Amino acid sequence: MEEGTSKSPSNCADTDLGDSDPFQWDRREDCEVRQILDRVADKWSLLVIALLERRTLRFTELRNKIDGISQRMLSVTLRQLERDGLVERTVYPVVPPRVEYALTPLGATLHTTIQALVTWTEEHQDEIAAARASYDRRAAAETPV
Repeated sequence: MEEGTSKSPSNCADTDLGDSDPFQWDRREDCEVRQILDRVADKWSLLVIALLERRTLRFTELRNKIDGISQRMLSVTLRQLERDGLVERTVYPVVPPRVEYALTPLGATLHTTIQALVTWTEEHQDEIAAARASYDRRAAAETPV
């Protein structure tokens, strides 16, 4: 179990972001919403979910497609996504063993959300690049030599 992870589900029903403090959930370590967001929003999970859209991949295929991920980190990520019901692991009884991963129906619904975020990023990448360059120029001008 990860450090800071609650052993039992907690009730975060008051996580409604209406007129209340939008960061209220972030201060409660035992809140399921925070734990789920931490899981699905990390870079490795996002990449795994994106790669598994409408296809099944073996562990080695995933590792080869995700630049920079270690075998251990991919194993941990897949295990966590499986535990959360987002990825399904199928083991075939052959020698050597063959293991495949696919999105569950729940995982597929998350992919839709991820795709919206990627689309937004693609549409605004030039504006973000310009903002970064402007910030970097200001920061460089403020730095004493």
